[in-house]
Amino acid sequence: MNALIKSATIVDSKSDFHNETVDILIEKGRIAKISKRISNPNNYREIKLDNLHVSQGWFDSSVSFGEPGFEERETIDNGLKTAAQSGFTAVALNANSNPVIDSYADITFVKSKAQNKATSLYPIGALTKSSNSEDLAELFDMKNAGAIAFYDYQNPLDNPNLLKIALQYASNFDGLVCSFPQESRISGSGVVNEHINSTRLGLKGNPALAEELQIARDLFLLEYTEGKLHIPTISTAASVELIRAAKGKKLDVSCSVAIHNLVLTDDYLDGFDTRYKVLPPLRTEKDCEALIDGLKDGTIDMVTTDHNPIDIEDKKIEFDYAKFGTIGLESAFGALQTIFSTKKSISLLTQGKQRFSVNESTISEGAIADLSLFNPDADYQFSKSDITSRSKNSAFLGMTLKGKVYGIIANNKIVLK
Repeated sequence: MNALIKSATIVDSKSDFHNETVDILIEKGRIAKISKRISNPNNYREIKLDNLHVSQGWFDSSVSFGEPGFEERETIDNGLKTAAQSGFTAVALNANSNPVIDSYADITFVKSKAQNKATSLYPIGALTKSSNSEDLAELFDMKNAGAIAFYDYQNPLDNPNLLKIALQYASNFDGLVCSFPQESRISGSGVVNEHINSTRLGLKGNPALAEELQIARDLFLLEYTEGKLHIPTISTAASVELIRAAKGKKLDVSCSVAIHNLVLTDDYLDGFDTRYKVLPPLRTEKDCEALIDGLKDGTIDMVTTDHNPIDIEDKKIEFDYAKFGTIGLESAFGALQTIFSTKKSISLLTQGKQRFSVNESTISEGAIADLSLFNPDADYQFSKSDITSRSKNSAFLGMTLKGKVYGIIANNKIVLK
């Protein structure tokens, strides 16, 4: 693949060309030259776009596509196309399919479905067999097949001894264990944040305490085992404080926050719209502010879309019975930019790579072209026409977002909307 990108502003603090507006020549999938002006004698494809900005390729540490078993929600093929058009050159795929991805063969299968795509797929293997929290899955075999972490997606591990064993065992091969932060005996059948709005609306509450107890327990186990732990999608102010204290002790812990938990609060529940039924639930303004502060000071390591397509039959029903989840790939950049600067937004979309052993590539001559292309200044109202996912369960529909994504250049391919 050969191309010439014209008049692009580079947003990459690790690059010598950071904040410069330049031409970028790409030959055979690598950056051959970066300069103020580059001619095109070989008649390569030229990419000229309004207010074009280019950064390192973005990474999402938590996406769900459904395949195998839930193809009506999303397929791997269309999911990766959606990711590419949303600016992501790499995504980590959760194990919540049917069957659950919990073996060497399962990891091999999803990787084979993602071959020759512009966006790279990095599978996450289930932590326990069938994600049933009873027996550990084939962690070492899955690691050898290409699994980058182990996680029972949104299934809390109630047995602390099982998590202890997982942390000890995975440390033998530098495996990353993920534990969903929810004490299910406290959360019970709660469907929204337990607070004023849950009482006012008559909806069952899932208290912040359920998340915080689980995190406190997991951090004690981490300290005991000296393992390697990732806590996905935290949502409360006290959770940020717990993790901040753990990092102060030099524990090997990382965490993420879902973008919708940064932007939206439980005030959006007034209309009983199931697009806002997510897990962990939307919390309060105070929690949002603490999460944003945690990202600013580095306590929270990364953001995620927590992209989770749900078919209409499981969303267009009574709130109590609807499934948890929202799609988030298409709205990720625009939503982040309603809170952060462009530079900070890009940093948040790229800095999770090292933790999940995903290849990094700075924008420099000779480097592999792994690029996200975007216009950071375009304001628009997010609508169904912006969604390429099979499922349309976006919590951001109708919101004004900032910044449009053009696409990516990665894996020797160009994908533009």
